[in-house]
Amino acid sequence: MTSAPPLLEVAGLHAWYGESHVLHGMDFTVEEGEVATLLGRNGAGKTTTLRAIMGILGQRTGSVRFRGAELVGLASNRIARLGIAYCPEERGIFASLDVEENLMLPPAVRAGGMGVDEIYAIFPNLRDRRRSQGTKLSGGEQQMLAIGRILRTGASLLLLDEPTEGLAPVIVQQIGDLIRTLKMKGFTVLLVEQNFRFASTIADRHYIVEHGRVVDTFHNAELPQHEDKLHEYLGV
Repeated sequence: MTSAPPLLEVAGLHAWYGESHVLHGMDFTVEEGEVATLLGRNGAGKTTTLRAIMGILGQRTGSVRFRGAELVGLASNRIARLGIAYCPEERGIFASLDVEENLMLPPAVRAGGMGVDEIYAIFPNLRDRRRSQGTKLSGGEQQMLAIGRILRTGASLLLLDEPTEGLAPVIVQQIGDLIRTLKMKGFTVLLVEQNFRFASTIADRHYIVEHGRVVDTFHNAELPQHEDKLHEYLGV
């Protein structure tokens, strides 16, 4: 009996911003139903990796396969329709729209997306603020809205970029609870994170990124014996 191929398989991925060569051969896989993290210092290439998977960069080479389909060469809207959603670090909340208008903005690209009531059940704060403008939300509420918005699309693979950045510890804990809930519901998550202590509470596997490539990988259960190495990699 052959094992199922990874949901996402990245091999020899190079990417550029203009003349700047940022990714230098990224190699990693994400299994269906797991939470995997890309850990590394600022500028290591983590966000660029998510953008390259999503097809947002102008120039990329190598291979990104999702459910066996090659993504390199596809436009980002076609990649989204295959079932991948990206939640950027800057969140992208429209200030002039209220919470529900923001939530309804992305189109459903595949069957199986969550309805608004289902999203409100996960984020009761958003239900309470449904008529509040984007500018009136706290940082934590904006992050919840940014994640809630992509759950409508029907995507099965969620790319989350620094979802805990700048948030109070109690909100960080809520984001962790949310990611665990999403995993239980069958979502697969690729998470960019600098806070490895947070990542260790939710992730199955960690990839360490330096200078645009994966330099180490280990399962979450192996974290204690790699802690010194992590301090060295992350400078914490």
